[in-house]
Amino acid sequence: MGDSGGKGTAVLAHLDLVESEAVHILREVAGEFEKPVILFSGGKDSTVMLHLALLAFAPAPMPFTLLHVDTGHNFPEVIDFRNRTMAKHNLPLHVVSVQEYIDAGKLRERPDGTRNPLQTVPLAEAIQHHRFDAVLGGARRDEEKARAKERVFSLRDEFSRWDPRRQRPELWQLYNGRHAPGEHVRVFPLSNWTELDVWHYIAREGIELPDIYFAHEREVFLRDGMWLTPGEWGGPCEGETVEKRSVRYRTVGDMSCTGAVDSEAADIDVVIAEVAASRLTERGATRADDKLTEAAMEDRKREGYF
Repeated sequence: MGDSGGKGTAVLAHLDLVESEAVHILREVAGEFEKPVILFSGGKDSTVMLHLALLAFAPAPMPFTLLHVDTGHNFPEVIDFRNRTMAKHNLPLHVVSVQEYIDAGKLRERPDGTRNPLQTVPLAEAIQHHRFDAVLGGARRDEEKARAKERVFSLRDEFSRWDPRRQRPELWQLYNGRHAPGEHVRVFPLSNWTELDVWHYIAREGIELPDIYFAHEREVFLRDGMWLTPGEWGGPCEGETVEKRSVRYRTVGDMSCTGAVDSEAADIDVVIAEVAASRLTERGATRADDKLTEAAMEDRKREGYF
């Protein structure tokens, strides 16, 4: 396990604890399920989860394949990082395209241009087609209140829907992966991590990330209090002015709903200081799709969204 780089012993002990919990979860999944898959987008959380999965089974090969639901409106820097990471580790990656579903008439473009909610159907069909019985994601409980309700092992029915009433107890880190034919389990190894934990761990382990997570000059425009990137998805509209600012992204998803934050944090130590001082979660500060309704995330999860 990597060097602390001068961090306090309390931080080190905590990182060792959450790391060992995540490794335990990953090994449980490998032991309990026949065909598990990791959702990998190239974002910081999925990159940390991939690092942990490689660590958990080294020197043996990692026993998971990877899956990405590509909205077609992803940040080019993140897609480039995703591809480089797959090539570096020689890993198989299944890519499901939202654009192909739209072109085939299976999905309809939303008026607001955002495609994040459109990921649900392609994801559910990919899980059924490949018969994945465990789907691992990098979601954390501190991100959003609906995600705070999730168990580490979260059962989904044959339509990929989530029912909070079917949540199972997880006392003493005992996880129940039982599921009926057609059902699957969503697994969250980083559930008990915080955004600050993720950044401390990235620093300790020397994990590479897309440059988009660090401050850089970028053309953006203001919409509903968020700095968004111009794009073919429908921005800017009339009255929205593009300007160049020093920004970085705390989370990355569909360009149409992922906002940047004003920042001068060009290196990881400054990012950590900035995150430590923030009083808003990264999704609360920068994800427009979570603000559509009070229960936007929970409604999407019930329908099958990750």
